[in-house]
Amino acid sequence: MKITICGISELGEHCEAGVTHVLSILDPSWPDPAAFLDFPPHRRESLRFNDVIAPGPDLVAPDEEIVTRLLAFGSDVEVAGEFAHLLIHCHAGISRSTAAAALLLAQENPLRPAIEIFDEIALLRPRAWPNLALLELGDVALGRHGSLVAAVGAQYRRVIANDPSFVAYLRENGRGREVGLAEAATYI
Repeated sequence: MKITICGISELGEHCEAGVTHVLSILDPSWPDPAAFLDFPPHRRESLRFNDVIAPGPDLVAPDEEIVTRLLAFGSDVEVAGEFAHLLIHCHAGISRSTAAAALLLAQENPLRPAIEIFDEIALLRPRAWPNLALLELGDVALGRHGSLVAAVGAQYRRVIANDPSFVAYLRENGRGREVGLAEAATYI
């Protein structure tokens, strides 16, 4: 399975890329992107939750149902075979979409080391900052015993190494647990 990750503003760049499946991750009230009108026929799953790692007022955090739907869609993509091309997008192509991609890669190959999964995510989206709440739920659903959560700190650390100012933004926006994983990571 080929995976492409992008943000909403990049969708138009992929309408001729042979995409067979699309996983859209949008805020609950966000409209469907108009760019999909230019795509050839494809299977699409839409998941709607906010890019948060804890519920809050007027914020929808990822939950077990979201993960179940995500993994079921991933199974459908796998059944499509080696010619399947999955496009995963969220608003910016940084957090929710990269976490979803990591879970689908882990599902596709349950024996693949988690650190290798995040190394691949880093190649696909160097600025990837996978949503920790989605990873935690997916880690449990896939029976990975915390390996995905333990390994994501290395990716967080890579991003912070390239943009140290990002830490303040994350802490101010309730993402301090992710920063803590970056600070504890020993692998880059």
